[in-house]
Amino acid sequence: MVESSLMYHPIGVIHSAHVAPEKTPIQSVFAEGCSGEAEIFPEYEEGLQDLEGFSHLYLIYHLHQAGPCRLTVKPFLQDVEHGVFATRAPSRPNGIGLSIVKLICRDRNILHLDGVDILDGTPLLDIKPYTPRFDHIETTRNGWQDAVDETTARRRGRRKHDGL
Repeated sequence: MVESSLMYHPIGVIHSAHVAPEKTPIQSVFAEGCSGEAEIFPEYEEGLQDLEGFSHLYLIYHLHQAGPCRLTVKPFLQDVEHGVFATRAPSRPNGIGLSIVKLICRDRNILHLDGVDILDGTPLLDIKPYTPRFDHIETTRNGWQDAVDETTARRRGRRKHDGL
């Protein structure tokens, strides 16, 4: 039986200089130099123990400013419609975002980060450490993205962010 409703509670909030979606880099790979912080609520601070040993983190968050769900979208890399599940577009059935960011340091319940492609005030749902032992996979195919050259991807991915 499928659960008809789920409820998640934020563990913190993400702070960044990004206040306008149209000026926010698309994907953290295009956000190098974009710093930010993850403020973890005090009741979850103990869960940050030993996180400093990891260079990168997965941040899982609620896309609180995403538009309504659309099952086909034009992703930033192309002007062609694709199914939303073949993209990383924010207008999804469940507004869940995922970014890999660099952990600069931890100051109690504040994580100082780089490569932040997330809007200021975004509710943080979970943190997981990135580890190449489990997460690095050599891919052999990347779907429609294989048709997009790197120069186009970088130009479109950086969007209008002034710092890049």
